[in-house]
Amino acid sequence: MSPLSRRDFLKTTIDAVSTVPLVASPWVELPRASVGPARVAIKKAVLISMLPEKMSYVDRFKLARDTGFEAVEAQTVKDQHEAEAIRKAADETKIRIHSVMNIDHWDYPLSSPDARVVDRGIEGMKTSLHNAKLWGADAVLLVPAVVTSQVSYKEAWERSQKQIRRLLPLAEELRVVIAVEEVWNKFLLSPLEFANYVDEFRSPWVKTYFDVGNVVLFGYPQDWIRTQAKRIVKVHLKDFKLKEDAYTWVNLGEGDIDWPAVRSAFTDVGYSGYVTTELDGGDEPYLREVSKRVDRLVLGL
Repeated sequence: MSPLSRRDFLKTTIDAVSTVPLVASPWVELPRASVGPARVAIKKAVLISMLPEKMSYVDRFKLARDTGFEAVEAQTVKDQHEAEAIRKAADETKIRIHSVMNIDHWDYPLSSPDARVVDRGIEGMKTSLHNAKLWGADAVLLVPAVVTSQVSYKEAWERSQKQIRRLLPLAEELRVVIAVEEVWNKFLLSPLEFANYVDEFRSPWVKTYFDVGNVVLFGYPQDWIRTQAKRIVKVHLKDFKLKEDAYTWVNLGEGDIDWPAVRSAFTDVGYSGYVTTELDGGDEPYLREVSKRVDRLVLGL
C-alpha cells in the first residue's frame, strides 16, 4: 500500500465530486458526548489476510483466538471444497466467521458500462453471499462502485444501486446483509451522501460497513459514525499518518485518528457489533499487540 500524496488525492478526487441530488433522509446527528474513556460493548475480529497464510485454517483460527480475537472476517472463496474446509476449521476452533469481504468488486465493479463485467461482479457477490451463509456470517462487504474517467459519479450511483437491487432477493433469502463500504474509489465522499445512498434502498438488507481509516482523507471518523449511526453493521479499523505531504499506513494509535473521539462516537450511537482489524499481517507477538491496541483505543480497557 503506497503513500498517497495530498496533491495526488486532490487531483484525482475533485473531478469526481458532482451534484448528486440528496433525498430526504431519516438520518439524525446524535448529541456529541464529551471525549472520555467510555466503554463500548463491541467485539474484536481480525481480517483473515492478517493471519499467516502458510498455516492451515485450523492453526490460523487458533492463533486468532489465542491472540485475543473473538472472530474472523473471511474473504470470498470460489472453491466449494475450500469453503467447506474453512467452515470445519471454524467449527473445530470455535471461532466465528462474522463477515465476508467480497474480492471481485475492484476487477468487476457494478458501475461498469460493460454488461459482461457487471455480470462477473454479480456472480462474485452471489458466491460471497453463499459463503456467508455456509460460514454463519451475517454480512458481505461490498465496494459498490468506482468512478473513473469513463464512469461519471451519477452513473456510478445509478448503476450500482440498480445492480445491488438485483441481489436483494438473494440477500433476504440467505438473511445476509450487503454491507456497503466507503473506500478510495472517488465515490460516497461525505457522510451525508453515504447515508442517503444506503437509505434509498429502503431495505434492511443494505447497511453500512464503516472503515475508520478510509475517511481521514475526507473528514473525521467520529462525524461519519454519528451520521451513519444505526446504519453501521460492521467496522474496519486501520490508521494513517501524514508524513511529508503523504499518508502512510501505521499501526493503530500511531496515526492521525483521534481514537478517544471515535470511541465516544461509537458509544453515542450504541454500536455493539464487530470491529475488524485491517492491517498488515504478522506473527503471534504482533497480533497480540494489535489486539491490545484495540482493547485500549476502541474498547476503552
